[in-house]
Amino acid sequence: MKKIIAVILSLISFLSANELDGKKVFETYCWGCHHQSAEAFGPSFSEIASKRTYEEIQAYILDPESMYKAFGYKRTVMTKIKLTDKEREAIAKYVLLYKGK
Repeated sequence: MKKIIAVILSLISFLSANELDGKKVFETYCWGCHHQSAEAFGPSFSEIASKRTYEEIQAYILDPESMYKAFGYKRTVMTKIKLTDKEREAIAKYVLLYKGK
């Protein structure tokens, strides 16, 4: 029984270690143009979260030039940022924490 508990705890620890901190990724790549709840150069995370899904946020990060028209913008100034899938997922999850704030 103790071995099973140890294996489960190890697995939980391993999975947690592989989860990126969305706030840290945000501070590294997004802070210059976006803030959590205030308008900056780009829209706040509160505004983005109120309008977009998890998939839409990831798509815009992945290729803003092809997505801006789909979102009804006349232009985009967001540059394409080379992120890993996990970084992009972490940012999208972090943005959605601000839904309704």
